[in-house]
Parts: sequence; structure tokens; C-alpha cells
Amino acid sequence: MFLRIARCSATAAAFAMTVALMLPQPSRAQTPPPATAPTKPPVAAPAAPPSPAPAAKPETKPAEPSPVAPEGITTKPSDAFGEDATLTAKPIVYFKGSGTWDKAYATISGALKKVEAYVAKAGLKTDGLPMTIFLATDDLGFDYEAAIPLAEAPKDPPHGEISAGQSPAGHALKFVHRGSYDSLDDTYEAITNYLDDKRLESKNVLIEQYVTDPVTADQKNLVINIFVLVN
Repeated sequence: MFLRIARCSATAAAFAMTVALMLPQPSRAQTPPPATAPTKPPVAAPAAPPSPAPAAKPETKPAEPSPVAPEGITTKPSDAFGEDATLTAKPIVYFKGSGTWDKAYATISGALKKVEAYVAKAGLKTDGLPMTIFLATDDLGFDYEAAIPLAEAPKDPPHGEISAGQSPAGHALKFVHRGSYDSLDDTYEAITNYLDDKRLESKNVLIEQYVTDPVTADQKNLVINIFVLVN
């Protein structure tokens, strides 16, 4: 009897456990994982600006050789022949006259002697070499001004055969003559050929600037700068 009751009790207990397991169990709330802050993307360093391209070097043209005097013209290597020059007007005192080519040297040196005497007597300060400004020329003769440039115009204007004025200004070509005054014909012929070759037009104003003073220098050993004003 006891064994039957015990067995029944065991059977009842097993049945109760089975029923308990078959009943729905209450769901357990799952704890969500802690939220994590969003990770910021790394900040990219600013890109370096592109290096500027190296500046192109300007093309340099080779310097043109200086023109030289043709054969037969006595010069030194440093002498100009067709060199560009810009003449600036200067105050001058001058003697104006006319002459013939056969007596050109005597005419010009005599006129400059008069101007130099006036400058010395008036106590004027010179500023440059004595010169002759040829205003007009032809086959027989020339009109001229034998002049001496001054540091400033004379306060008391000259009277008589000496006058005051200004030297010519503008673009010119410079040539150098060495030798006697008579041999200037060869230099002027070379200058004429040079202007023709370069297709340059003269303003018909010539200036002889005397490096050696024709009043005192040996007529056979003159050094003369010749300026030809051109358009």
C-alpha cells in the first residue's frame, strides 16, 4: 500500500514537473548594450598648393655688332661710325657766316678764334667742345655757325658779329674722323654711303665737334666727331 502511494506520489510529482516545463516561461528583458558615440572621421590635412611653374626666361637677342668704318678711313677700334646718339640742346655763342670748300678750314678756324676771344673776354664758362653747325651745303660752299657751348646762357647778350642761341637737338648718328681737314671728303663720302645702305634720311643738319681745337691743333692730325641729324 505504501509502495503504491509512494509510486503514485512520484508519478504525480513527475507529471507536475512536466506540466511546469510545458507552461510558457515569462520573457526576460534584455539589457541593450551601452550606446557608443559615433566616431568622427579623421580630418584630412589641406592639400599643398601646386608649385608655380618656373617663369619663362625672355629670349635675348644677340647684340648687333657696332658698325665700323670702311677701309681707307683712318679710325681707332673705339671710334664710332654710325653710332646712335641723342643730342641735347645747349646754350651757345656763335659766329654765323658762309664759306667755300676750298677755304673751309681757314674760314672755320678763323670764325672759332673770334668766338673764343669773345668767351674769354666775357668770362663765360664753357661746357663742351667747339663745333661748327652746317645749316646748308652745296657743291661750292656752305652756311655755318661756328659755336662754343656754354654752361648757361650769357646774362648780357652779345652784340655785333657774335650771337647767342642753342645748339641743335634730336636723334643723330655719330662718326669719327681722324686726319687732315682736306681728307674729310673721304669720310663724308663713307657717311653718305652708310646712310644710303641703311635707307636713312638726313635732316640736312651736320655738326662737326672738334676734339682737337682747329685754332691751335695741327691741321693734319685732327680728331673730329661728326653728328648727322636723321629723321
